[in-house]
Amino acid sequence: MTPLEAAAIAAAGLGAGVINTVVGSGTLLTFPVLLGFGYSPVVANVSNTVGLVAGGLAGTHGYRSELAGQGRRAVVLGAASVLGGLAGATLLLALPGSAFKAIVPFFIGLALVMVVAQPWITARLDRSQRERGRHGHWWTLPALFGIGLYGGYFGAAQGILLLAILGLALPDDLHRVNALKNVLAGIVNGVAALIFIAIADVAWGPAALIAAGSVVGAQLAARYGRRLSPQALRAVIVAVGIAAIVQLLT
Repeated sequence: MTPLEAAAIAAAGLGAGVINTVVGSGTLLTFPVLLGFGYSPVVANVSNTVGLVAGGLAGTHGYRSELAGQGRRAVVLGAASVLGGLAGATLLLALPGSAFKAIVPFFIGLALVMVVAQPWITARLDRSQRERGRHGHWWTLPALFGIGLYGGYFGAAQGILLLAILGLALPDDLHRVNALKNVLAGIVNGVAALIFIAIADVAWGPAALIAAGSVVGAQLAARYGRRLSPQALRAVIVAVGIAAIVQLLT
């Protein structure tokens, strides 16, 4: 790894830490960078997941005030995320690498649609006035399991999917929903990372650089994230995501 490559990976990790904390989809920054430097799709995904765990912890800590009173909810909903993350990580390692390369462009495309649609989703959430239970509707846990499975397998836009589901299911404002989103996404990444560390091929140099960058990015996001332009973030994510699709298909 050259110094330029190391700097680029760390910078991508920083950007991912910011985006994951305030929106979701940071993987669309780090994953294409690792692909561009010659790592296979599966190794890039595994190393990226391991690296982003530290940023997830930092982002959760940064939003700790919004988590007040949500401890029991996080435990109940987190159980579905644990099971989904385990299933997704297992699928990643059980299926052949060719399957991952064929499936991931579709996932990235879906993630980009979610990124572009986020303003509409947010507006819908703001208008939602239905009565909801403390832990959501009957469909909340199955939906979180499905998102966890997706996150354990790949994970780009996992945060946006979580924001959509939690915002519809819970009677809280978006800041508290976002804080809980960080917890659940962190649980999925953490569970998947433990499996990958135990039995998969992790590129530890890039993973460490992503971890360091994402911690800094998450801390910046927790302090200044509410001032960032969501339009600018979406534009960057879409551009990088398109680059990742091109990289995978060529």
